[in-house]
Amino acid sequence: MKEFIKYVFATVVGLGLFLLISGIIFFVSIIGMAASEGATTSVKKGSVLRINLAGSLEERAGEENPLMMLMGDQMASLGLDQLLEAVDEAATNDKVEGIYLEVSSTFMGGSPAMMQELRQALLKYKESGKWIYAYGDIYSQGAYYLASTADKIVVNPHGIVDWHGLGGAPMFYTEAMKKLGVKMQVFKVGTFKSAVEPYILTEMSEANRLQTEAYLGSIWNQMCDEIGKNRQLSNDQLNSLADSLTALQPTELLIESGLVDTLAYIDGFKEMLRTKLGLKEKKPINFVSPADLVAAIDKKDEKARVAVYYAYGEIVDQAVTNPLSAGGTFIETMPTIRELQKLRKDENVKAVVIRVNSPGGSAFASEQIWHEIQLLKAEKPVVISMGGMAASGGYYISCGANKIIAEPTTLTGSIGIFGMIPEGRELLQDKLGLRFDVVKTNKHSDFGASSVMGILARGFDESESALMQAEIERGYDLFTSRVAEGRGISQDSVDVIGQGRVWTGEQAIKIGLVDQLGNLEDAIAEAAKLAELDKYSTDSYPAPSNFMDQLFNQKQESYFDTHMRAALGEFYPMVSTMQWMLQPQRIDQCIYARVPFDLKIW
Repeated sequence: MKEFIKYVFATVVGLGLFLLISGIIFFVSIIGMAASEGATTSVKKGSVLRINLAGSLEERAGEENPLMMLMGDQMASLGLDQLLEAVDEAATNDKVEGIYLEVSSTFMGGSPAMMQELRQALLKYKESGKWIYAYGDIYSQGAYYLASTADKIVVNPHGIVDWHGLGGAPMFYTEAMKKLGVKMQVFKVGTFKSAVEPYILTEMSEANRLQTEAYLGSIWNQMCDEIGKNRQLSNDQLNSLADSLTALQPTELLIESGLVDTLAYIDGFKEMLRTKLGLKEKKPINFVSPADLVAAIDKKDEKARVAVYYAYGEIVDQAVTNPLSAGGTFIETMPTIRELQKLRKDENVKAVVIRVNSPGGSAFASEQIWHEIQLLKAEKPVVISMGGMAASGGYYISCGANKIIAEPTTLTGSIGIFGMIPEGRELLQDKLGLRFDVVKTNKHSDFGASSVMGILARGFDESESALMQAEIERGYDLFTSRVAEGRGISQDSVDVIGQGRVWTGEQAIKIGLVDQLGNLEDAIAEAAKLAELDKYSTDSYPAPSNFMDQLFNQKQESYFDTHMRAALGEFYPMVSTMQWMLQPQRIDQCIYARVPFDLKIW
């Protein structure tokens, strides 16, 4: 018995020591990663900037979840802000010889405007006389769009270039909801306001099809023009290749058509790089990452500043974490207002660029943020830089700025309002057997009261429907009045180009919704010009979270969300949006200014 107790005791002590040592190692790892955040990096002479095109292209870098990184289960993402800064630095840094675009099969692309902005930066970099080489086993359409800037495009002898054109297949839930016993009560203003269509139709309306074909055609033509200029291919040739479905064609066709320059395995490609760099066989190449190159920049620090405030994601009154939005980004009313107030009161901030990348969201939240931007504009110049999307609520918060600058492929406009409230009497009462007994003091005391998970047990009566529609129309009237005031045109003119219609930046400049086509750099230059600044530095806001803040921030991307993104792929944004819209909330919060999708070039 004594021997048994001795062994048990030894086992417990051993386990305790193991857990203690493991905890110390984990803690030291955390401290080490936190300390490395602010470490400066030196760049060796003869380096090559390696841009690994993997994961998704996001607006800003530094959103990784530290715990997921430690467990090796973090989906890769690329911060556009960091990539732009690294590419700009590579052009002038005499230690950087060239850029290597390392194309991964996991590259999920980004919005057309974000991809276009990165492509423009690569082309500007080439003006320095330096080179770009691209290599990949599988080039998605978005990866090829970026790689077409390269001096040499190399693909694996058994690889793929997927060039097929732009398209999509919207999902409609109407019949599925009918089988469940749920129907959507919809109230809207705007012939083209299509966000409600998946819940009430089984196919696209003619108006929605018209606008979708128009903006897809605009984006596709721009892509063909840009790629054709670099690869010496006509639009007819590129369209013919798209129709041939190059992903299923032999790789020899890629050479013959001029899409790529040569075929090689990765070891052969590395030899090409060594030859380009003048290195001896098997001598290692000095690769530097975008993060390390940015960390090595000796930045100027002028007292006068142009602030760049990033507003991207759904516009919400208050962010609510749920399984399908744990990793999402939001433009939340009060945090946004507080940040803008700080910029307004900061005497060193002479002008503000607001980088908007949003499909919209809450109409009420959009109005509150619009108001705060007007207070900011009254004291210092405000310039909007539109990213991938600044539509509906995203355009609402933008329309009152001193100047609006958009990428040619930015999706904007969508000036319209809608409300959606699910009614599920058949599901709740007939199928589930739930009963609600109402007690009330007034005619509408039970308005929206009987519900389960945001699904009403009874539909609106005629008078309630009329009141709801009137509220939506007042919201549209307010929206169009804000646009009319900001753009200096009549409200009737806004209504003509409004009605919920989505426009590309290329189209929007012709109808007066934006002032100039350009990127974030152009917006910063314009803000400095309006503020009459000769010397200035730029700062980004909100300040990125440090390592420890990210570690303990419960709103960071969850394990479940990470794998749902991977499993659902292109359907993830659609399902996430539906889940977000149908979460329980007050009836007056079910009024939206939003587009129904997030377009990406894969």
